[in-house]
Amino acid sequence: MKDKIERILKNIVPSGTSIEVSVPERSEFGHYSTNVALRLAKAQGKNPLQVAEEISSAVKKDAPSGFFEKVEPAPPGFVNFWLSQKSLAEEIKRIIKDGKKYGRSKKEKKEKTQIEFISANPTGPVTLANGRGGFFGDVLSNVLEAAGVGVEREYYVNDTGNQILTLGKSILAVAGVIPEEEKFYKGAYIKEWADARRAIVEKHQADPMAVGRRAAKDFLKAAKAVIVRKAKIKFDRFTSEYDHIHKKGYVDRALALFEKAGKAYKKDGAVWFRTTEFGDDKDRVLVTSDGFPTYFLADAGHYLETKERKFGAKINILGPDHYGYVARIQAAATLVGMKNSKIIVTQAVRVVRDGKEVHMSKRKGEFTAFEELIDEVGSDVARFFFLATSLESHLDFDLDLAKERSSRNPVFYIQYAYVRANGILRQIGRKSVPSTADLSFLSSSEDLSLMRSLAQFPEILEETAIDYQVHRLARYGIELARTFHAFYEKERVAGEEKAIVAARGVLVLASKQIFTNLFAILGISAPSKM
Repeated sequence: MKDKIERILKNIVPSGTSIEVSVPERSEFGHYSTNVALRLAKAQGKNPLQVAEEISSAVKKDAPSGFFEKVEPAPPGFVNFWLSQKSLAEEIKRIIKDGKKYGRSKKEKKEKTQIEFISANPTGPVTLANGRGGFFGDVLSNVLEAAGVGVEREYYVNDTGNQILTLGKSILAVAGVIPEEEKFYKGAYIKEWADARRAIVEKHQADPMAVGRRAAKDFLKAAKAVIVRKAKIKFDRFTSEYDHIHKKGYVDRALALFEKAGKAYKKDGAVWFRTTEFGDDKDRVLVTSDGFPTYFLADAGHYLETKERKFGAKINILGPDHYGYVARIQAAATLVGMKNSKIIVTQAVRVVRDGKEVHMSKRKGEFTAFEELIDEVGSDVARFFFLATSLESHLDFDLDLAKERSSRNPVFYIQYAYVRANGILRQIGRKSVPSTADLSFLSSSEDLSLMRSLAQFPEILEETAIDYQVHRLARYGIELARTFHAFYEKERVAGEEKAIVAARGVLVLASKQIFTNLFAILGISAPSKM
């Protein structure tokens, strides 16, 4: 609906004028509103309210017959729009016609974007921060695909370098082969692996890198079991840093690019990158004084590899401990030709009960394990709770609320609306919902509110594809459920006269479809009963 209003306005205002149409917070200001008159008035030196009046008159003349119930100017220079029952009814018919395709772009998927997320080091269990980035990346991928973007979901596996060497030494230390050091990885999972793989430890006790690589392979396998099977997060590609980046020469080629561009220099026996020229607080090392490439240089090689696989853009979702990496990674992306890339940093997650942080780990509180949270509350609840808060905000995961099966739990609340819709359709029978139903009988305030809410789904998807604010979808789900529950409580379907049963049956069928489409984007299940 918003797109239709914007198209009407484009035919009225001067070419090139920026048009913004939004949903007002207060219903008395219309279903939609625009401030375009304020912008034009400033540019033309006119009174904003006068310009708003002129636009309102032009819209009434140019808009399709019966599309608006009314269009009114409002101080200091807004134009407010009320959709007609007729236009809302036409949109409900479109929902039924398009089905699962409703809200999705019809353009060909030509642009290719890689979304890298989770990419947890294979040195231990998957954490809550990994899970937050995982759910976000999964849903953002769904959103962009719905917007017509070709998406690759990538998990970048840091399976080489100092961390793998440290992992191997940590295992050898708990096995009693070498002395313990403060920098080694701690936790029962290290000893558990050493005990279970004692033959490997004994065979490679003089080669900690070999031990580390074998352990990392097992830890990655365990992580996949949690991420893919339990959390239902999808990936198209698991990219090995060792096999795909180092062994194929992308690290050396990235270094050569930096040197050719004059952005690399030698100092104190190391090779440095002039990241300060790109907004970083200091220059960064590319190759250490003993000749080893840094993780940063490997990341640059990874961006180069992504570019050569014909991706126009990359979205890199990082954990809360990676804020300092943003400027340097963006600099590297720009130099290798991936300047359209974006880096998103998640905020921290705490699990709380009665307002106090709790550690759920069975490993003596050393980790707050993502797997244990999934086991405790289920994938749907964990996913929705993680998604409902903006990534820019810290998240306190309310464990008590997550386990509650009541209307206070937003996941239960939304899924129950879907179940209610299904229940109505079963009660009235599919034959009572003809495609030729007269939707003019949908005239109550609850009918109209539900119709407006359903019609907002495409614009919610579109806005999210532009600004990546995935929490908007979760909040839309809550508001849609609230509107549907109000309709359910106040309006009868079964038992009404045939024409009203048919019309409201179509409305309920459209509601079920939007819930189905939304659940598919969010990655949560559509239960048959609760």
